[in-house]
Amino acid sequence: MIKKPTKSRTPEKRRNENSIVYPHVIPEITNWPIFKLLADRRNFVEEICGFTFQRMKAIYGDELPDIIAQAIYLERIRMKEEPWKVDPPNERQFWRKMSSKLMGKSPHTKKDEITANAEEILRTIIRHYAGEIVGTFKKSTFLFARRFLTVFFNRLLNTAAGRNMKRIFGYKHKVYERLLTRGHIEALRSLTTKGTVVVVPTHCSNLDSILIGYAMDAIVGLPSFSYGAGLNLYNTGYTAYFMNRLGAYRVDRRKKNPIYLETLKCMSNLSIQRGTNSLFFPGGTRSRSNVIEDKLKMGLLGTAIEAQRAIFQKGRNDKVFIVPLVLSYHVVLEAKYLIEQHLSRTGRERYIKARDEFYSFRKLMKFGWKFFSQPSEITLSFGKPMDVLGNFVNAEGQSLDRFGKAIELK
Repeated sequence: MIKKPTKSRTPEKRRNENSIVYPHVIPEITNWPIFKLLADRRNFVEEICGFTFQRMKAIYGDELPDIIAQAIYLERIRMKEEPWKVDPPNERQFWRKMSSKLMGKSPHTKKDEITANAEEILRTIIRHYAGEIVGTFKKSTFLFARRFLTVFFNRLLNTAAGRNMKRIFGYKHKVYERLLTRGHIEALRSLTTKGTVVVVPTHCSNLDSILIGYAMDAIVGLPSFSYGAGLNLYNTGYTAYFMNRLGAYRVDRRKKNPIYLETLKCMSNLSIQRGTNSLFFPGGTRSRSNVIEDKLKMGLLGTAIEAQRAIFQKGRNDKVFIVPLVLSYHVVLEAKYLIEQHLSRTGRERYIKARDEFYSFRKLMKFGWKFFSQPSEITLSFGKPMDVLGNFVNAEGQSLDRFGKAIELK
């Protein structure tokens, strides 16, 4: 039975069974944590630089010159062997300058001067990375993306469902009939007003971030989350334009040096400390075998634990909550490419790897037509929320032991 909308804050049932479109938890976008964070972008970048610098000094101490030399070496190899269109045009010049500055000191230079020089170079590199990683959030761009995706998905669904281009302006079908949300949604909505939420989804496709973001905004009624987008997705102009303005932070998986990785983790840590809801893919990359990941990347996820500890050390009682999310497709856009990569990794080298065709607009439209013209669905199943130590929490954010009794996390 479908209930008519009411004036209360209760969810509005609009679809078939278990299909609920919720009102927004925080209706005004300027009150969203991610909007406040990136409105203060300049100070946030400065905070990242100072925090990362102190962390690097504490971890590496007198080894900093060697760590910097390693970073410069790895970056020069990356630029030579894996150049991308999105790379800054002056990047080679930047790293040549860092190399010259590091090697400019003679072996007879005093230790204090070598240390001071290394620290100056380190600050410059961290600032370079921090400026690259941190994105922006534009309210106007977000509102446009929200309207565009709603219209685009609804038009495509009505046209494809009837396999008739004349139905492009039809209203019989709505996207939330195929984009289904399940699980502990009421608890998730409650927790976004009581602390900072970190959603950890499975990763199947490059479409995941778009679909999760759209579903959590348009259906679940949550404010936008901070999420990492692979820098390779910025190689095309239209995706780069929107991701740059929708709160995504850039992740360059080619960069493996300690300075970059520490800058990325410090950004995540400070973002959570500032109360920004975040989304991490704990598997690190798209699943090639279509099974739930059991070998998780703990780097960014570990920053949630560090942030919670720092919050308590500052005398605050704000909590960080972890919410698992299982994303289920009947059809995956890049299925052929991912399957062939999986076969290659498991010893079937005779298979030739296909090109990852996510960037083809024709391929994207073909996928959408096939998906919406078939009785298939995309399901987002939200798991039971936990605190950073793995204890389940109730809708009020209270941690519970295995017997369901309230416990203190501190």
